[in-house]
Amino acid sequence: MAKQWLLNLLYAALLLSISPWILWRRVRQGRYRNGWSQKLLGALPQPAKTLGSNRSYTIWFHAVSVGELQVIRPLVERAVRELPTAKLVVTTSTDSGYELAQKLYHAHTVAYAPLDFTWAVRRALDRIEPDLLVLAELELWPNWISIASQRQIPMAVINGRLSQNSLQGYRRIASIVRGIVRKIDWIAAQSDTVRERFIELGYDPAKIQVVGNIKFDGANDDRAHPEVLARSGPLGLRDGRSTVWLCGSTQDPEERICLDTFGQVADEFAQLKLILVPRHAERFEEVARMVEATGFAWGRRSRMHSDGLDPSWRIFLADSVGELRWWWGMADLGFVGGSFGARGGQNMIEPCAYGVATCYGPNTRNFTDIVQILHEADAASQLASPEELKPWLVGMLQDESLRTRCAGRAVSITQKHRGATDRTWSKLVSLLESKDLRSPKD
Repeated sequence: MAKQWLLNLLYAALLLSISPWILWRRVRQGRYRNGWSQKLLGALPQPAKTLGSNRSYTIWFHAVSVGELQVIRPLVERAVRELPTAKLVVTTSTDSGYELAQKLYHAHTVAYAPLDFTWAVRRALDRIEPDLLVLAELELWPNWISIASQRQIPMAVINGRLSQNSLQGYRRIASIVRGIVRKIDWIAAQSDTVRERFIELGYDPAKIQVVGNIKFDGANDDRAHPEVLARSGPLGLRDGRSTVWLCGSTQDPEERICLDTFGQVADEFAQLKLILVPRHAERFEEVARMVEATGFAWGRRSRMHSDGLDPSWRIFLADSVGELRWWWGMADLGFVGGSFGARGGQNMIEPCAYGVATCYGPNTRNFTDIVQILHEADAASQLASPEELKPWLVGMLQDESLRTRCAGRAVSITQKHRGATDRTWSKLVSLLESKDLRSPKD
């Protein structure tokens, strides 16, 4: 109890210290305006009662932001099919995550997750009453995990990942972290390397299983999917006469790098079109000004219905959240952002699944194991610097057979690694059954 209140004080001090930064982003960028009663007080909406049955589970999925929300998607879909009376709750921690969660999981209860204050966590658990708490990838919140453990709520970390940098950081507070992770009932690790890192932190080897990466399962590979066609049709990309280079999940300064590179090759390769998909919604207007300044004919997703789209467009700004998985389905060439800056990379499985010849920069620490898998299969290219982007692009444009071989290897390796969802779902169901939760609830 004393440790929990000490954490409360530390959290409060941290929140107070960063409050000017939060206020600045709220005023200038429109962020951090919503969900504070849920975050600070745990006032989450209660799941609607299941009609027609007095037997049901309540499963709480927590996904910190956009990427993790895509990770839980196949599990949520599985729960809907196999546990039709279950009440599903999805929480997230960011504004962009909440916006996407409302789109993806509107049929379920969607909320902001409580901050790790004891009172917020307790109230949230009181209102949700979960039978199972599913944490996506890595969410080691001490109070949340401790209080859920005290209430004997089964907890699982799915698609578990732990980078070498994170491991080194946790080692500095090993005694604290060890006590937290041991309260988790099961961890589904992405790889053997991740498993060993969790064990090094003090986790029970018998309670961690290597199941693979759900992102391989969640990645769509159908270029004829209705969601892909609904976007490629209005862009005039169904005739196959254009070569599309898509730069996805880009962050500052990657949009400028991609636009400059495109400008250097656009005249030589008249069939080339560029689609930009920035990572953060608050930068859409800034990127739009960059695109306007290039002088190329261009369009943007948010204004297609009002302004139309110039048929001769060369650059398209996909200023939308949660649609990147469909934009990749019309690309021939791809650059995965977050890799020329300090972010640590973004999901490169999605373009590879579609058979996009894919590249990314050197900073991919968040996807180390995936990058290793792709490199061993020669299924994607890692560039050492922005200066290598133009030669890579020109090489792919000039040599169609090279592009085809890269695309084929990418498809093959992503298909090989599918199956993590089945293994994960099977264990989640067993966690529910082990608590004998099929009896009627009061």
